[in-house]
Amino acid sequence: MAVSEAIENYLETIYILSQQQNEVHAIDICSYLSYSRPTVSIVLRQMREHGLVIVNEENHIFLTDEGLRIATRIFERHEVLTSMLMMLGVSRETALHDACKIEHDLSDETFEAIKNHMKRYGNQ
Repeated sequence: MAVSEAIENYLETIYILSQQQNEVHAIDICSYLSYSRPTVSIVLRQMREHGLVIVNEENHIFLTDEGLRIATRIFERHEVLTSMLMMLGVSRETALHDACKIEHDLSDETFEAIKNHMKRYGNQ
């Protein structure tokens, strides 16, 4: 299933928040992304309909297996691209911002080549 850049950002956010805290709620996503509650509610509904998240009775948000697969893929891209840009001399703030823009549009082939290059030469 093709997922939009916006949905990828939400999934990555839920993943990051779930690594930092025990429970993820819609308000946490609102705060992290600086989005309004209605906007987040609409996207959460879409993600539930596509089987990417589950919201339980206490309104805790969990990634499904598919949601987790997409979220970890985007998170890895973000981490590797940020590191690469910083190695090139880009400031951390700019690297984080630019990696977020690049991570969604990069082909798998190009990302794998960057990742392999970083593994080989990243620690020098």
